[in-house]
Parts: sequence; C-alpha cells; structure tokens
Amino acid sequence: MNRVVITGMGAITPLGCDTDTLWNNLKDGKCGIDAITKFDTSDFKVKLAAEVKDFDPLLYMEKGDVRKNDRFVQYALAAAKQAIDESGIEGAVASERFGVYFGSGIGGFDTFVSEHDNMLARGPQRVSPLFIPKMIPNMAAGSIAIKHHAKGPCISVATACATGTTAVGEAYRAIAGGFADAIIAGGVDAAISPLSVAAFTNCMALTESTDKNAASIPFDKRRSGFVMGEGAGALVLEEYEHAVSRSAKIYAEVIGYGSTCDAHHVTAPDPSAEASGRAIYDCIKPYLGKVSPEEIYFNAHGTSTPLNDKTETQAIKNAFGDDAYKLHISSTKSMTGHLLGAAGAVEAIASIKAICDNVVPPTIGFKEPDEECDLNYTPNKAVQTEIKVALSSSLGFGGHNACIGFAAME
Repeated sequence: MNRVVITGMGAITPLGCDTDTLWNNLKDGKCGIDAITKFDTSDFKVKLAAEVKDFDPLLYMEKGDVRKNDRFVQYALAAAKQAIDESGIEGAVASERFGVYFGSGIGGFDTFVSEHDNMLARGPQRVSPLFIPKMIPNMAAGSIAIKHHAKGPCISVATACATGTTAVGEAYRAIAGGFADAIIAGGVDAAISPLSVAAFTNCMALTESTDKNAASIPFDKRRSGFVMGEGAGALVLEEYEHAVSRSAKIYAEVIGYGSTCDAHHVTAPDPSAEASGRAIYDCIKPYLGKVSPEEIYFNAHGTSTPLNDKTETQAIKNAFGDDAYKLHISSTKSMTGHLLGAAGAVEAIASIKAICDNVVPPTIGFKEPDEECDLNYTPNKAVQTEIKVALSSSLGFGGHNACIGFAAME
C-alpha cells in the first residue's frame, strides 16, 4: 500500500472563498448563517440558509465559461483551482496518472428548475442546448479534469450528504492501490432555491428557527433541523514518494477510511449506529494504540437534527468505547450550515487545519446539553491542544456512512 498525503486545499464556503478565511472564521466561531437572499421567503416556513458570499467566478474562469456552467460547477472549478495551484501539482505529474474524484449530492439544481420553467413558458424548442451538460452531477468532475488535463481515473461520487467524504476516501484508496499518483478530490453543491428549500422543509429536515445564532445547534437539546448551505471543498491527494520527490509542502497524511451503509431507511439513520460506528472504527483502526484519545479531533457530521446527533453520538461510542468521552469533538456545521455534497470535503479541510494549528474549532450556539448527546463537543470556543489525528465523519440519506482520517506528518 502506498502512503497518501495532502498537498493542496481549496474552498468556496459561506465563511469565505479560500481555506485561510474559512479556517480563521471557524476558529473564531463566526456564524455563516443568515436570512436567505436568493429568493423571496414570504411564503416559506424556512427563512435562513448559509449562502456563499462575495464569490467572483471570473477569478477562476472566462466570462463565457461562467455562462456555460451551473453554479455548482463554478464552485467546484474554483475550489479545485485553489487546491491545484497551492499544491503545484499541475505539470508535475503525468496526465495519465492524475485523476479526479469529485461529487455532488444534487447537481445543477438551478439549471434544472430554470430550464423546466423556460420550457413551460416558451415551449420545448427554447430549452437550452446547454441544459444537460450544465445539470448532470458528473460535470463537476469532468470539468475539473478538462481544465487541468487530468487523464487518469475520473469518478463522480454521489452518496448524498456523505459525498465529499466518500470522494476523498475513494481517492485515497485509488492512490494507495497504485492506480494514480495524484487526485483532486472533493464535493460541491449549490442548491439553495425555492424548490429545494420547500422540498427539504416538507420532509421535516430543515429548522424553522428565525434566529441565526440558534438555528444550526448540533448536539444541543433545542436542535430542530439543519440549515441548508452551499459551497465546494477540494483536496489534492498525492502519493507520498511522489510528493517528496518534488519537494511539495505536505499538510497531513491520510491514515484511514471507512465506508458502510445502514441498509435501514431512506432518510433516518439506524439508531443502533452499528454500521456508522463501524465506518468510524474501520477508519481509525490502523492508528488505535498509536495515539491517545486526548490527541484525536473528531469533526462530527453534527447536522443539528434530533435523530442524526444522538445516533452519531452512539456511533462514536460504538467505535471508541469509553475513550469516546476523551475525544475532542465538534461540528463545524454550527457555523457553515450543511453544505450537502460539499460538507465532507470542507470538513476534511477543517480537520487538516486543526492538525496543522493544534486547534479544535468550536460547536457554536451550544447552550442546553442533551442527556442523549453527552460527549465533549467543544462548546462555543475553540480549544488549543495537541492534535495528532483528526477524523471527519459523514452520514447521508440512503444510509451512507463515511469517515476519513488524517495524521500529522512525523
């Protein structure tokens, strides 16, 4: 098995359109949630979202390419370019050994809705010829590969809210198995729109809180649903010897990955947390006994829904036993909202930054402990402590579970 390391990262998020701004805001406990501006919410029960702000696509692509791409592809291309530029990998790896593993939970939702409305209003002949290539979810991965001449494996992942973590984990396995020397991996979604918000509201997933500071409150007893977010996260994974040979800056080593399915329900997690706990255990198993639990940061999926948070708490206990109480845990969704397919990738970046700075970002808005969520969730303020290993866990509709692990370089 080849060793795999991280040599570049990029992010477009509600807390900033680069990784440094994102990380500084996470450490400071800044809330990226606010009133929805993308449409009139007068007839909606849900009023809040975590929107990307101050994104300029022209920093990353030509004006004509902006018109040709849905927002989700624009976000993906931007995050990928940041990560690739930071890593210096483009031109330093053979194109046939350079891959893309990038996913989206929903794809081009804005394009789908607008072209449907266009057809109803103006007829089928007026549907854009760009409709399909703008909408289909694999266009994030395909467009990144085209832009950066990555002719190795190109995979579009869709495991709902676990998409970003699954993409990074499967890229890790591909490099560890010798199928590529470098892969740009991550996730993206841009689906804050009237139809999607209405749909998530009606399936009882979103909070109806109008207080942005008490809307996304993972593990708090008052939690009532997640806050929809949007954005993209991208990471360059590289075979260790390849990175060393070109003197690349290495942020962390990928040390494990677990992937399971609850096989239980289309939306609700299995309350036994057997499969989700096994995904966490499979991820950390190679490092058990090599690091103390006090030196582990766990970036929880932590959506602020009643079922998710207590189930994930049980999953962590299933994986770690009594040591679960010694872990440093937090949910950065308390600040970013739920970025859907991008969540796992952005949270992987937060986990790596935590290792680099020895800082545990907080779970903000935490005021009322829940007896069913009784672990250390790092309430409200970041904690400075030595972190040797960080895990990032994701749970998705359909029962998808994924966990990715990182370690400081020794």
